[in-house]
Amino acid sequence: MPEHATDYLAPNAANHVALSPLSFLQRSVHIHPHKTAVIHGARNYSYREFYERCVRLAAALHAHGVAVGTTVSVLAPNIPALLEAHYGVAMAGGVLNAINTRLDASTIRFMLHHAECRVFLVDSEYSALAKAALEGVESPPLLVEILDNEVTPNFRSAFDADVLNYEAWLAAADPHFAWQLPVDEWQSLALNYTSGTTGDPKGVLYHHRGAYLNAMSNVIAFKLATDSVYLWTLPMFHCNGWTMTWAVTLAGGTHVCLRQVDPARIFALIGAHSVTHLCGAPIVLNMIANAPELPAAPFVPMVEVAVGGATPPSAIIERIERLGFHVTHLYGLTETYGPATLCEWQSDWDDLAVTARAQKVARQGVITPAQGELRVIDVHTGADVPGDGNSIGEIVLRGNTVMKGYLKNSQATHAAFTDGWFHTGDLAVMHADGYIEIKDRAKDIIISGGENISTLEIEEVLYRHPAVLEASVAAKPDEKWGETPCAFVTLKAGQAATAAEIMAWCREHLAHFKCPRHVVFGELPKTSTGKIQKYILRDWARALK
Repeated sequence: MPEHATDYLAPNAANHVALSPLSFLQRSVHIHPHKTAVIHGARNYSYREFYERCVRLAAALHAHGVAVGTTVSVLAPNIPALLEAHYGVAMAGGVLNAINTRLDASTIRFMLHHAECRVFLVDSEYSALAKAALEGVESPPLLVEILDNEVTPNFRSAFDADVLNYEAWLAAADPHFAWQLPVDEWQSLALNYTSGTTGDPKGVLYHHRGAYLNAMSNVIAFKLATDSVYLWTLPMFHCNGWTMTWAVTLAGGTHVCLRQVDPARIFALIGAHSVTHLCGAPIVLNMIANAPELPAAPFVPMVEVAVGGATPPSAIIERIERLGFHVTHLYGLTETYGPATLCEWQSDWDDLAVTARAQKVARQGVITPAQGELRVIDVHTGADVPGDGNSIGEIVLRGNTVMKGYLKNSQATHAAFTDGWFHTGDLAVMHADGYIEIKDRAKDIIISGGENISTLEIEEVLYRHPAVLEASVAAKPDEKWGETPCAFVTLKAGQAATAAEIMAWCREHLAHFKCPRHVVFGELPKTSTGKIQKYILRDWARALK
């Protein structure tokens, strides 16, 4: 067949439109203009009001020169302004850089400079931090302060009086600003920085296509619908809230904002607004499970909880299920827009005992609907490990929901994309049913006498001790074995336990070569996102006599 005979099959304006999560808001405001889109304290915004605020933000940014590729940074907790920025910045063509509120001033200063930030939106609670971050900056960005009604009345801003006020800025902007969807779905949408525990943070770039697909995937995986009410316990600055910032809007659901994670507040909001979904790191589950005051009865219907990060101990999953939460475990990274796998429920798990069910749920599972491919490969040969639940390999991924790359860091980008796969650095096993289970980061695995020991397996046992609140395990150098496990433990308030008791507990539940030879009690070091800093624990373990 002559080539010209198929020319009419080429993509055109009628059959090819760039994918962008901005279209989700377009759809929901058209279908549900009067439905509640956002709840924050005593404030409620309909989808029409929410849309108009996002358009006004886009207009205000555009007037200050924000266009395609311009970075707009936001330092704020989970409040409406940050949610609005997930739409308004992109409507102006810009790139959203949501900054972790727990970072120090020097790290934020690096990010603002590296991202070439043009506009900086700052919640008043973090004004002193932002002011310190901007010290010495030669060409500071336009500074806009968000005064949130949830801040205590006694709070005082650290900024000068002439700083722009967010609400006044929006009120003066054009509500009819003629924004457009991007022509190129590969256009950068968001910039998220990694934690940078071993050097400067790396800037992870997201495109419109990946955010669209990952948000769509979340709607399918977590069964979001128009009656869904999503509580913002997961920081929006973390992988753009795992793209739930866009997914909930796509479903036409309701966003319930929350400035600070507090179990009592979480319980109250679930009851007041009939919350159906929330997400968080294992530390959030731990806070809920060990809250000083628990709900009088389990929540009915159950609240769907997606948890990511390190494997939540099955003991925590058991406790939280009894409170009326149904847990789905996820796995992903900043580089994969958040969720890349989920532990999809199987009907035959319904009849399992609570402990056995919790062990199933604690696995990281299978790829999400939008993720392309996943393998667990031998780190030496690159071959797939057998599905025996025992052979450990590295997780590698590829698909449309993998980052564009690292901003201004071609070396790290090429290293991450070796052989056409994104190399995660996370170690896992593949079970016979095709579900993966993470065993460690590559640098965290303990090799004792030639045997691989998973620190997560030991931590799972430690969390089952009735006196243990938090636990982490690191390798301690050993002359005979090379390395042996060292446990770092935080006890629950009012509880007591000795090192000998902890080690005896482990010997009851683990092969003896896997048991800690040392136990250290105290508070565990954490990153700004609440993750336990194992590299510090490794240093502590090496320093032990």
